[in-house]
Amino acid sequence: MPKILIVEDEDKLRRALQRGLTDEGYEVVAVEDGDIGLEFATEEPFDCLILDLMLPGRDGIQILSDLRARGFPTPILILSARGALEDRVRGLDFGADDYLVKPFAWSELLARLRACLRRKATGEATLLRAGRIDLDRVHRRLICGTQQVDLTIRECELMEYLIRRVDQVVSRDQLAREVWHDPGAVQTNIIDVFINYVRKKLDKVGSPGVIQTIRGVGYVLRD
Repeated sequence: MPKILIVEDEDKLRRALQRGLTDEGYEVVAVEDGDIGLEFATEEPFDCLILDLMLPGRDGIQILSDLRARGFPTPILILSARGALEDRVRGLDFGADDYLVKPFAWSELLARLRACLRRKATGEATLLRAGRIDLDRVHRRLICGTQQVDLTIRECELMEYLIRRVDQVVSRDQLAREVWHDPGAVQTNIIDVFINYVRKKLDKVGSPGVIQTIRGVGYVLRD
């Protein structure tokens, strides 16, 4: 029975989430304060954290940043009314596994939660290699020779997807569905933003030009 921690200050929504997820078979702990949420997250084992951003006490980004700085490996799904692109990019860049904007469909929340739990259940793989590049999924690092650079969770997922499909062209639609788990992401430039982030980090380890743009189609990683 997966154990879920909900940190949400809106009373009606918090109770609805707790009741609904309990009915789905999850064990649920729900709190309304950011400081209390951080305490629970660091003292008890959970399989996923559902986190609001605007909270009394410590806000969601502070909680997210603090947990990832401590090496907290548990998947974190942000649930927020902040739906602007810069908010979503910021949340993902600080280490969230997924970001769902309020109001949301219950079926979509469940699907995203299942995706987070699948990633946790998969476990931490050994190094993935493409040409001179190694991807360390355990520590979320890109390695090329003696050079290495840290990745955010989303950047690591993106690189893993491309490395597993080296020399194959992948479309933005594929990335939206299978990395972001959000077909609507293709309507924004968030995929291009993260491709650019990863390209800059590849430059830092001496592997420029590895990710190529196929105009009108998508991207390809060349080994």
